[in-house]
Formats: sequence, C-alpha cells, structure tokens
Amino acid sequence: MKSKLIAVGALAAVLAGQSAFAKTLEDVLKEKGVITEEDYKEVAKSAPVKYKVGGGFTFQTPDDKFKLAIGGRLQARYTFTDKDNANGSVSDTSEWRVRRMKMWMKGHAYTKDLTYKLQANFVDGGSEKLLEDAFLNYRLMDEVQLLAGQDKVPFARQELTSSGAQQFVDRSNTTDTFKPGRDIGAMLHGQIEKGLVEYAFGWYGGAGQSKTRSTNDNAIAARIEFNPFGYLKKSEADLEMTKKPLLSFGADYYRNKFVKGESNNTSFYGKWLEKGAIFAANEKVEVNTASADIAFKWMGASAQAEYFWAQADGDAAAKTTQRAHGFYAQAGYFIIPKHLEAAVRYSYVDPNRDKTQDLRTETQGAVSYYFNKHNLKLQADVTNMHQQNVAKSNTDDMQYRLQAQIIF
Repeated sequence: MKSKLIAVGALAAVLAGQSAFAKTLEDVLKEKGVITEEDYKEVAKSAPVKYKVGGGFTFQTPDDKFKLAIGGRLQARYTFTDKDNANGSVSDTSEWRVRRMKMWMKGHAYTKDLTYKLQANFVDGGSEKLLEDAFLNYRLMDEVQLLAGQDKVPFARQELTSSGAQQFVDRSNTTDTFKPGRDIGAMLHGQIEKGLVEYAFGWYGGAGQSKTRSTNDNAIAARIEFNPFGYLKKSEADLEMTKKPLLSFGADYYRNKFVKGESNNTSFYGKWLEKGAIFAANEKVEVNTASADIAFKWMGASAQAEYFWAQADGDAAAKTTQRAHGFYAQAGYFIIPKHLEAAVRYSYVDPNRDKTQDLRTETQGAVSYYFNKHNLKLQADVTNMHQQNVAKSNTDDMQYRLQAQIIF
C-alpha cells in the first residue's frame, strides 16, 4: 500500500500543475474505489502542490517546515459621476480603471510559528505604493506575537478589513480620511481566550508606506477589540449566515509628529490635516487621533459603525490647533442568502471643527452579488456626495460605480 500511495502522490503532483479546477488523480481513484478514504486523506495531505479558491496555490515541503502560498486579486471598475454643475464650469466624468491588481506570497519557514507575507499592488507600480505588505511574524503563543516590517497600522476597523472583503465597492470616505494607512515598524499583538479579546501595539517610523526618516520621535498606535459572543472576523457582509449573534467592540489610538512640508504619505495627510496655511512652514506638528467602532452579524444581517476624532497641534508661538471628527454607519441584509445583498451607508467628515461650511457627507446604497463569497463577486453602488464650500456654492455630485472582483 505504501508504494501505491507514493505513486499516486507523484502523479497527483504532476496533474496539480495542469488544472486547478479539474479532478485530481486521487479524486478519481477514490470515486472508483481503488483507494480508501484513509488512503485519499494521506495522499491529499502529502501533496506538494494544492489549490484553494481564494487561498491561492500552496507549495510545501513533506515535513511541513516550509510553506508558500501564492495568489492575487483583481478589481475592475467603472465609475460615472454626474457633477453638480452649479457654477457651469464642470463636466460629468466617465471612467474605466483597474482599481487594484495585487499579488501576494505568504506562508511559514522553519516552523509554523514564523510566518511571512509579501504583497504588491501593480496599479501603483513605479511608486512607493507598489510594495504594500512585507513582514515577518513570530508567534510565541496566540496571546503573544511579534510582527516586524511593513503592514497596516492597527487603526480603524474598516481599514483593517481587506479591500477585497468590503460590503460596498470601496471603503467609506470617513475611513479614507482618518486612517494612517501602512507604515514600517514593529507590532506586539495577540488573541486572548480564542479571540474574546484582541490587542495590538505598534511602533512606527511615521513617514508612511515604503518611506523612511531619521527621527527621535516615532509614531505609535494601539488597538483593542472585545468579542463577547465569539470571534468576529474582519470581513463585511454576513456571508456565513451566522446562526448566533456576533458582536465586536473596538477602540484605537494613533500619535505621530512631523515637520510640515516633509515628504509624508500617511493617508490622512491632506485629507483632514490641511496642507495649507494653518501651520507655518517647517513647523513641527503633533497629530493625535482616536476612534471607536462596533460591528454586528446575525442570520444574513450585518451592521457596523465607527467614530473618529483627530487633533493636530503646532509647536510655534501661536500654538495653532486643528480639530477634526467624523463617522460612518452602514448595514446590509441578504435578500438571497449567501448571494444577493443590499446595503446602505452614511458617512460624515468635518475636517476642521473651527471652520464653517466645510462638511463632507455621503449617502450610499449598494447591491452585491456573491458568486463565491468575496472570491468572485459583482458590486454596484450609488452615492450622493455633498460638499460644503465657502468660496462657491455647495455641491451634490452623484456617483455610480460597478465593480467586478476575483480573488485567486
């Protein structure tokens, strides 16, 4: 029997490279009764190449000390924007684009406790945004893990949820306004009591994605989550049709300090933190942001909301301060379980609470059809984008988006 299993395993390895979706040799032999269920499981376990929808192609050594998974994600999008032509000077826009084309490699080396990930977004090729994730993570135990390299700063639930696992075509305007994004550094994190509590504390360079700087005043971030009824994974829409209610609470904090005008690509820079005349040239600016969030899933229904607070303080004699806040709330429900979902969302941003007529709000509705969970889906949403403006009339643009996504 052992020689039979070796032969079957060798042929299965050859066939695995021919078609990820065709039946493997061990599948055929099991169906014909040539090998038993136990034989099938042993061959499948020892196969050097495997494929899982959404998980990519996996290569591993027989002793399982080394493992590499390779996969990718493509988002193709069409956007039509009906501009509010209040001043007679703007035109509607029609745009086709590849929003994201990502390739990733991840796995473990030497031991299952030492994992790694490398991810690139080819849409941002030729810039520092090309390299997204590049880190090592060592697991001492579930409760104590150390990550080093480039990854997302642990701040904002929706930002920490993959762009491939969103309920709408993309994240809310509020999240994009306040999130720090990716940075280079180290993070201590873990799960307590199988996900009842999650925590993370990170120490970062503060210059943003794929950028470095020499400073004695780095950025820090901290996040904690509480899941009282069981672990709630970071994936929007209740595709699992959760049989018991799941609830999650989160809170986080981020602090950074930099000189105005320095090359810095943290996401909030220029979105709520003004690049204009509020702070003096070369003035040191300290940024403190915090947020609180809640998420819920049950029987095809889902909802989540986040509130953000931010403040920037300059160190010049005038002690200039800019304060901002915002929130979003969204909810969805499966009309056809696991496949057709409708969702609504409202987001609000006040980038400078000491100014008037600068609010940005968005009211959205979405419909998504999931052919294979988030791995293959078609999404459409419509958004009323309200922008207050002191210098000219307020605008209400209408945006229509259609996006197809495949994860392989």
